[in-house]
Amino acid sequence: MPDSQHVFTVTEITHTIKGLLEESLPNVVVEGEISNFRPSGAGHLYFTLKDDDAMISVVMFRGRAQSLTFEPQDGGLVRVTGSVSVYAKRGAYQIIADALEPAGTGRILALLEERKQRLAAEGLFAPERKSPLPLLPECVAVVTSPTGAAIRDIITVVNRRNAGLRVVVFPTAVQGDDAAPQIADQISRADRMKIADVIVVARGGGSIEDLLPFSEEVVVRAVAECSTPVISAVGHEIDFALSDFAADLRAATPSAAAEIVTANRDEIKRRIHDVGRSVIHSFAGILGRARMIQAQFTPQNLERTYRAIVQPYLQRLDDATEGITDGMRRVVTTARHRVSLAGARLEACSPYEILKRGYAVVYNDKGLVVNRSRELRKDENVTMRFVDGTAGALIQDVQNDEKL
Repeated sequence: MPDSQHVFTVTEITHTIKGLLEESLPNVVVEGEISNFRPSGAGHLYFTLKDDDAMISVVMFRGRAQSLTFEPQDGGLVRVTGSVSVYAKRGAYQIIADALEPAGTGRILALLEERKQRLAAEGLFAPERKSPLPLLPECVAVVTSPTGAAIRDIITVVNRRNAGLRVVVFPTAVQGDDAAPQIADQISRADRMKIADVIVVARGGGSIEDLLPFSEEVVVRAVAECSTPVISAVGHEIDFALSDFAADLRAATPSAAAEIVTANRDEIKRRIHDVGRSVIHSFAGILGRARMIQAQFTPQNLERTYRAIVQPYLQRLDDATEGITDGMRRVVTTARHRVSLAGARLEACSPYEILKRGYAVVYNDKGLVVNRSRELRKDENVTMRFVDGTAGALIQDVQNDEKL
């Protein structure tokens, strides 16, 4: 090395690069998909902006982030306005974002949405396909990386809860191009072996690209075709994968999945004891109320109640009977009076009453009543009816009163 060649320190070369970038790119507008979105507790936003061939880190500090009118998320297509800078401590260049606006649906999100709609149309996400989880599983199969954080979290929770649960790991890659076929094969293998009561498909958090294997069609179909209940525990609570929709249950994290499939025996005993005491207390209350009700049904109370119920009806019956009797008496009296009057009238109209007054009824030789003298002939034999008998007579002379 010639003595005349200048030797840079790391700081010098980094500051040189920083100056060149920041002077030449003071204000840029870059469009790409958000990946590995990580908001900090201080309110700053950190994420990666990427396209098919490259990626760049972006940071948006809290003062600028507070003005956003939308919530950025992995896979979203955005347009970033800012300046290129170099973070010297990491030796990495990045964009300091002044503004951020949506630029449409990201390629990955659009791909996932199309796949989701297509698989949903086939019925892979239908509620009727889902199976209930066993209350106290004895064995759980975990399809995940054997060295990842997910399996460590699950085993930690299982040990802490002292559930007596056996955990069988079906190892697989959880990231990369070869991950999806391995995940699907291990899910199907765990289901065929029938050694577990529940299958947990798990991995820790990551960018939307990191979680893509769990949204591949081969994995989704493997989950949907399982006869063993499946829990999908992929990423963190804000993450999602299509395996979540096909699984019988979605857990926010691998630790949450472990909480679901484990149950503390002492806690279950306590719950059973509490329920038993509640049942006994409720039964005692019901029995006490039943005894209070039963005490009301003594012979004296029953007789008193019977009288109270029946007496008004008996009184009403007596009143009705008396009313009917009085009405019948009045009807009979009136009828008798009317019959008596009718009998008197009938008696007055009787021809025998007329005969008693000295009149007689004359019958001709044919037995017909003779009403007028012109109906008689001389020398005709007639019969006369008196009140006490009859007498025969011979008509010797007939005289007619012309006025009648």
